[in-house]
Amino acid sequence: MDQFLITGRSRIAGEVTISGAKNAALPLLAAMILAETPTTLNNVPTLQDVRTLVKLIAGMGVNIVKEGSTVRCDTSSIENYFAPYDLVKTMRASILVLGPLLARFGEAEVSLPGGCAIGSRPVDQHLKAFKAMGADIMVENGYVKAKAPEGGRLIGCEFSFDMVTVGGTENVLIAATLAKGTTILENCAREPEVVDLANMLVAMGAKIKGIGTAVMTIEGVDSLHGCDYSVVPDRIETGSYLAGALMTCGDVTAKNTAPSLLQPVLQKFEEMGAVITTGDDWIRAQMSGRPKPVNIRTQPHPGFPTDMQAQLMAVCCLADGTSTISENIFENRYMHVPELKRMGADIQVDGHTAIIRGIEQFNAAPVMATDLRASMSLVMAAAAAQGQTVIDRIYHIDRGYENVEEKLRGLGVNIERIKPNG
Repeated sequence: MDQFLITGRSRIAGEVTISGAKNAALPLLAAMILAETPTTLNNVPTLQDVRTLVKLIAGMGVNIVKEGSTVRCDTSSIENYFAPYDLVKTMRASILVLGPLLARFGEAEVSLPGGCAIGSRPVDQHLKAFKAMGADIMVENGYVKAKAPEGGRLIGCEFSFDMVTVGGTENVLIAATLAKGTTILENCAREPEVVDLANMLVAMGAKIKGIGTAVMTIEGVDSLHGCDYSVVPDRIETGSYLAGALMTCGDVTAKNTAPSLLQPVLQKFEEMGAVITTGDDWIRAQMSGRPKPVNIRTQPHPGFPTDMQAQLMAVCCLADGTSTISENIFENRYMHVPELKRMGADIQVDGHTAIIRGIEQFNAAPVMATDLRASMSLVMAAAAAQGQTVIDRIYHIDRGYENVEEKLRGLGVNIERIKPNG
């Protein structure tokens, strides 16, 4: 299992080109199943999760190929509607094939998903909505077996999510595009990745109103066609590299990104003392001196994103004062705290709240990545630390950051991928 060896005391500075968003690319790939004619998706990052989903879709007999940052998909050769455990277990987003298979072909058998161990993320909202649309749902031996009602089409309905769920909103939105009649979805997630999905579905011929709001109305159509579409830039990758500038008195310019997608994070960066300048497709963060302490509460969009919590905690560890973070999305998303403490951080956790008393510098220590975003918080802490840090279980970071070593080296980080005892 690969590790990172990082020699610290770097000043993170320079330009970095941002990739397409993993969290947008995955539902867009799943939505390609709906199209009766070929679809082309551009700006797709080369990541383990993307490779897994492409492999899963190809396993259904679909002609789907990734060349560079482009994926081309033709579903005319589909042979089965089955998503096996050996693929789904590695990635939670695999459940997103359930909606398009059920909507277009009237049946699906999909393994219950796996993914990062960051708390309970049940799929009950997905299944509850599909049942409301007339589907017959059974869960047997770890698989969801779903069939559309007689006639093979889901039926439009009114459905309100019990909680804001990004994956649930995406899965049900996809399915509703081909349902018979009108579907009204309430308490929808409003994340940019959900908006990106809705926009691509419209490009495929779907009829959706209320995009970007908590209530979406979908008028079902008989069929959808392919389109040529590009994945939105990755706001979390953007924020992660900019956070490195705040930790090291650095100066980072993120290119090919979208400032409008990252406003809650940029506001916190400015509160911490960073100078933030933006253009149409770039953001620059400049920092001098130690960060100022801040208070952060993670919330569904347009609030502060939970996927930036670990990276901001690492910045707060070096702040001149005491910060607090309240994690309100996932109940198990402080697993990076013990690892940061191994590097000298002063953090106390009480339930959903973490109190971080700033220190002057991190000190190198062997640490272990516990999930995707925690991985990047440890990488940035190691880049700022005194000494050499070894980070274990870095397969997590490969799930969500494209060409991470190359990009970090371009920003001045001394990083190597090594084999244990190698």
